[in-house]
Amino acid sequence: MGSAGKARTVTREDIVDAAIRVIDRAGPRPSMDDIAREAQITKPRLYRQFADKGDLFTEIAARMSRQAFAAAGADMTLMLQPPRQALRRVFTEYSQGILEHPNVFRYLGQAPVLQQSGAGVLQLDLGRDAARRLEKLARSVAEAVPLDTTGLDYLSRALIGAVVSITDLWLTDSDTPSPEQTSEFVDQATELVWGLIDGFLRRQGIEADADTPIFTTFAEVQRSAGGEDGQGVQ
Repeated sequence: MGSAGKARTVTREDIVDAAIRVIDRAGPRPSMDDIAREAQITKPRLYRQFADKGDLFTEIAARMSRQAFAAAGADMTLMLQPPRQALRRVFTEYSQGILEHPNVFRYLGQAPVLQQSGAGVLQLDLGRDAARRLEKLARSVAEAVPLDTTGLDYLSRALIGAVVSITDLWLTDSDTPSPEQTSEFVDQATELVWGLIDGFLRRQGIEADADTPIFTTFAEVQRSAGGEDGQGVQ
């Protein structure tokens, strides 16, 4: 199976996998030595894949944001459900994912503080990838309606920032939150995020109902606009 002296190929993804296993097992302050050992490579080889701990941090953050955002789906199916029901499902799935790797979330929250340089940039990285994904999805929905997209970037960052903050609160009291604490988190996250979305829509003159599908609300707005100008929304 090849020469015995040939080094095993280890990718960035393999090292991220190893880092997550170390963090899950040992807590949110892993050493690069522990991660290299888990990946079965030397520390110099690890640094050939990642420039520094901040580089690895950013890659772990991107991985976790992709997994967390997967709960929302990659299309507009959530728009066909009442917002409160849809958000509750999203946060239920999100909380289940977080509970699989609570120490990883804690690491992502603490790592910027632990860095010796570039801390401000790293702190933004925690939510930046997820905010970009959310904004892209929101723009695709807004353009389909159509809806004024001014401020969507601010809304997306505010939503992600709020979720990151209350996730930290949810995980603060214990290593593993109780079912009751998780249920409270889902309730609070659902109402908080809906409040931000509702406020954004109201600033555009759209009164949405949390128990009515958003597309139904938008369709009514389009019909009203069509009645007013006689030609409908293009």
